[in-house]
Amino acid sequence: MREPEEILEPDLPICDPHHHLWDHPGSRYLIEELVADTGSGHRIESTVFVECMAFYRADGPEALRPVGETEFVNGVAAMSASGRYGAMRACAGIVGYADLTLGAGVDGVLEAHLRAGGGRFRGIRHAGGWDESEAVRDSHTNPPKGLYGSAAFREGYARLAAYGLSFEAWQYHPQLPEVTALARAFPDIPLVLDHVGGPLGIGPYEGRRTEVFAQWKADLADLAACPNVVVKLGGLGMPICGFGFHKREILPDSVELAEAWRPYIETCIELFGAERCMFESNFPVDRASCDYATLWNAFKRIAAGASPAEKALLFRDVARRTYRLEGE
Repeated sequence: MREPEEILEPDLPICDPHHHLWDHPGSRYLIEELVADTGSGHRIESTVFVECMAFYRADGPEALRPVGETEFVNGVAAMSASGRYGAMRACAGIVGYADLTLGAGVDGVLEAHLRAGGGRFRGIRHAGGWDESEAVRDSHTNPPKGLYGSAAFREGYARLAAYGLSFEAWQYHPQLPEVTALARAFPDIPLVLDHVGGPLGIGPYEGRRTEVFAQWKADLADLAACPNVVVKLGGLGMPICGFGFHKREILPDSVELAEAWRPYIETCIELFGAERCMFESNFPVDRASCDYATLWNAFKRIAAGASPAEKALLFRDVARRTYRLEGE
C-alpha cells in the first residue's frame, strides 16, 4: 500500500455533490463510512446524495417504493444535522429516483419524495445508460434504448418543472445527443450531466480512446450550448471508463490520476465555464480506483491554475447553487 498523501489546499471549502449510501452484502457505505472519508483531510462542508436503488420500500405500490430511499437518506441527513458526526452536513441535498415514463402519473411519486425529503429533496435521476454491446452493462434502472426521447418519459419529465425539481442525466457518451435534445426541448428545467458525460473505454470502445474522446468532445460542445445544463466533474474512476486502475494491486497516486483525468475535466471547464462545473466524488463507486483523499488531491492538481474565484465555483459554489443549499 502507498503511504497516505499530504492533503493539498486543506482549507479549500468543498461541497461534494455526488455520493451514494448503501448496505449490500459485502459492501457497506453508510454514515460512518461517509464521515470517515469526508473527514480524511479535505474540508468537506456538505454533500448531496444521489439515488442508487438503496432501501426501497419492500411493499406498497411499485411506483412509490423508491420513496423509501429518500426516507432513509433524510434520516441520515438528520443524524448529520445533529452535529453528532461533526461539522460536515451530509445529504444536505437529496436526488431520488422516479419512473418518469409514468407520464403525468408521476406527480404522486414526486409529491411523496418531497414530503419524505424534509425540505432537502432537490431532483430526480432516471438513468438512461444503454449500449448495444453486451460488454457494457446498462444502467441500474435497466432503461430501454432511447429512453430520453420517448414520449412517455418526456411527459413525466415535463412534470419536474411544476415541482421546481432538477433532472440528473446519467448515460454513456454515444447518447450525449439524446441529452442535448432533452435539454433543448425543456429549457426551463435544470439538467445536471453526471460523470463528464460517461466516456466509455471498455468493450467495443477499448483501445479507441483518441477516437472516443474526439466524438465525446464534439457532442459535449453541442450540449454546452444549452444554458440550463451544468456538468459534474468526476466518475472517471469507474472501471467502465477503461483506465484499468481498479486492476492494480497498488492504486495510483493523485499525480497519475490527474494526468489521466485532466483532458476530460479541462475540456468540460473549457466548454461550460467554471460557473457550470462542479467536482464530485462519486463515492463509493470511484473507490475502485483511489481513496477519497487521493481523489480530491487529483482534482486540486487539475485545478491548480484556476483563480481563487474559479476554485470556489468548481469545488463548492456551483454545487450549492445547483442544489439550493445556500440556507444549510
